Amino acid sequence: MAAVYQTLHRGVSSLVCRLHSTYVRKMRYLNQLKEDDSLCRQAQTSGTFYLFHNLSPFLQKVGKKYLVPQLSAAEMKGILEKFQEAEQWIEKSVLIGCSDEHRPCFALDLGALDKSVIESELQGSFTDLRKALFVVNRKDSSLLALAQSLLRWHDSHQYCSKTGQPTQKNPAGSKRVCHASGVTYYPQMSPVVITLVSNRSQCLLVRQPSFPPGMFSALSGFCDLGENVEEAVRREVAEEVGLEVESLRYSASQHWPFPSSSLMIACHALVGAQRDEISMDTLELEEARWFGMEEIVEGLKREPSSSKQDDGSFLPWFPPKQAIAHQLIREWVQQQTA
Repeated sequence: MAAVYQTLHRGVSSLVCRLHSTYVRKMRYLNQLKEDDSLCRQAQTSGTFYLFHNLSPFLQKVGKKYLVPQLSAAEMKGILEKFQEAEQWIEKSVLIGCSDEHRPCFALDLGALDKSVIESELQGSFTDLRKALFVVNRKDSSLLALAQSLLRWHDSHQYCSKTGQPTQKNPAGSKRVCHASGVTYYPQMSPVVITLVSNRSQCLLVRQPSFPPGMFSALSGFCDLGENVEEAVRREVAEEVGLEVESLRYSASQHWPFPSSSLMIACHALVGAQRDEISMDTLELEEARWFGMEEIVEGLKREPSSSKQDDGSFLPWFPPKQAIAHQLIREWVQQQTA
């Protein structure tokens, strides 16, 4: 019996090891591609490509679904040859991941080329990223967000802030170098706290002027220099709605490509039920109010297209499930019903 147990244990351990080592090998291969320019250039000839045009990703609609096509290097070459600039454009691609089989994946922005030619050739369209993120699957949504953030960073960091001289991208797109000064620049993210405030029986949601009609979300704001997450949450809640946080807890984090590249740090914050009168910052917010459990549940079911009423007003609806604000609201509902 002991021998059987040991055999089973070895089998399970071997399986876990293999699964783990697949991930480790994948991460180390990606790191190699970032550090070894010749290896990355070689990978570009066998990899797949996500296409963008002025930072808008290319999508194909199949039935009611939106797909993000991954073009092979040969397909990319065929399209680019129509513009007689194949070699030049492949060099502008950036590495965004690879499969478990080590097939690398790149993103390429063809903003200087005629997009109608590309759309006609591939039977699809370049779509605003804000819309695309909510109509594709979770895996593609994450890759598109990463790709656009990286492409945007390269577009805005073409010159050295010290010398004013042009910087050069490495083949993987993981850095830019100013050869005049020797300075190396790496992509960066800005930390943002996003907070669902509650007073135990209600949660507080807000509208910014830029939101679509009827949409409410959690409070959010950039962390200031020198702040930790807790300090940023307390300051943002005090500034925007005039409430003092009694306690808070971390929920999760999410990369978000807007306005450039942000790390959304999601938290739940509790304020005293006796001290929950809202004093809204009208420069930042259009509306802020408390929502009860029933209204939250109804809002989670509601689609943006069904929120408009006959009198032209809009019923409240909340960010879609791909957004971390949606997760915070769901967690609050679960906590209330536990």
